[in-house]
Amino acid sequence: MLKLYDTMTREKRAFEPADPSRVTMYVCGPTVYGYAHIGNARPVVVFDVLFRLLRQTYGDKAVVYARNVTDVDDKINKKAADEGVDIKVITDRYLEAYHADMDALGALRPTLEPHATDHIAAMQAQIGQLVERGHAYAAEGHVLFDTQAFPEYGQLSGRNLDEMIAGARVEVAPYKRHAADFVLWKPSKPGEPVWESPWGAGRPGWHIECSAMIEAQLGLPIDIHGGGIDLVFPHHENELAQGRCAHGTDSYARYWMHNGFLDMSGEKMSKSLGNVVIPHDLLKTVPGEVLRWALLSGHYRAPLDWTPELIEQSRRNLDRLYGALQRVQDIEVGEGEPPAAVVEALSDDLNTPKAYAELFALAKILELSKGAERAAAKADLLAAGNLMGFLSAEPDAWFAGAADDDLRAKVEVLLEQRVAARAAKDWPKADAIRGELDALGVVVMDGPAGATWRLKEPA
Repeated sequence: MLKLYDTMTREKRAFEPADPSRVTMYVCGPTVYGYAHIGNARPVVVFDVLFRLLRQTYGDKAVVYARNVTDVDDKINKKAADEGVDIKVITDRYLEAYHADMDALGALRPTLEPHATDHIAAMQAQIGQLVERGHAYAAEGHVLFDTQAFPEYGQLSGRNLDEMIAGARVEVAPYKRHAADFVLWKPSKPGEPVWESPWGAGRPGWHIECSAMIEAQLGLPIDIHGGGIDLVFPHHENELAQGRCAHGTDSYARYWMHNGFLDMSGEKMSKSLGNVVIPHDLLKTVPGEVLRWALLSGHYRAPLDWTPELIEQSRRNLDRLYGALQRVQDIEVGEGEPPAAVVEALSDDLNTPKAYAELFALAKILELSKGAERAAAKADLLAAGNLMGFLSAEPDAWFAGAADDDLRAKVEVLLEQRVAARAAKDWPKADAIRGELDALGVVVMDGPAGATWRLKEPA
């Protein structure tokens, strides 16, 4: 049974979709004005694991996963103005990079990828419904949500209105009825994108984008709404208020899920501190599968400390699994089902650390088994890896990395010579050969079943 921690109820709950034949999930996606940082990548891989698990449970075609693209925003507008180009030039450039980077992390593409600029009419329709129902008001070219007209405002974040105002940066404006009221529609500044509306020419506020896209693409209520913990307030709190008040419904999302922050060596990652890590750059020297392993190494709800040591340990862990597969690569296996122990670990609120332990247990069984049992163990390990987005590479290719054919051939000859030297107990020669390999940028990993190798990570 799948159990998920629900931010709204603050407890782990058994997951029951409204319709098992159409399970809906929405995760807040990128604002495409620059390259995603490693913190942006955490929800991508976390909810990718959930997407895979839901597909495993309900069937590939039964799960509809939407991840939006915010392609109109103050930062996008500034970037476009600075470069003297249309905003679409900026958004197309960085969305393409985002796709490439997240593909490299092993994330499946979502079922749907709605763009904000394609849903302006839907946003205006929802704003109109909020005004008509008395939950929003027009003032000086703006339309604002009236937080005092929704008594349950603050339910998701667990704060009362005064606490939310004190703990957030709210814009003080004379046209607001209440300090916490937030913008649904606003006038565009000169040079910014602009759309006509019943309340004057302008553009949407941030929060209404997701509410409108969810309603248009998935319908309300949805089963799962996900994102980073930083989105609980104000973004998801405001989304919830808009979505419910536009139609007078009791529910907006049946389950709310949020991943924890990612810290840089004990400090919060921020551009002002200069400690932002960009996967687009990191992927030039580190395999995407290593970054994925690192991002899933801690429980998704807990903070994760991103360090060079975490990356190196993640590489060693994957080397261990690929090493087990490399030693049985001559055994052909078909596509199997992931073992129950791995499914059970992930079904316990995506307990990836426990699932990792199960992967290592499967690798050990693989190394100790023989004959038909070994083939079954290999199939189990590959199926478990596939469920989590790992072990899709050929083992030889994994270890060789970017090595060309000449280097691979040279390394294999040296390894054979080293094996012979060690068998003859010629330790000086064996050490000398290892020195040659080291000079070639090769890391040799000795194990009970022999030696494997890989290229050193570039400095």
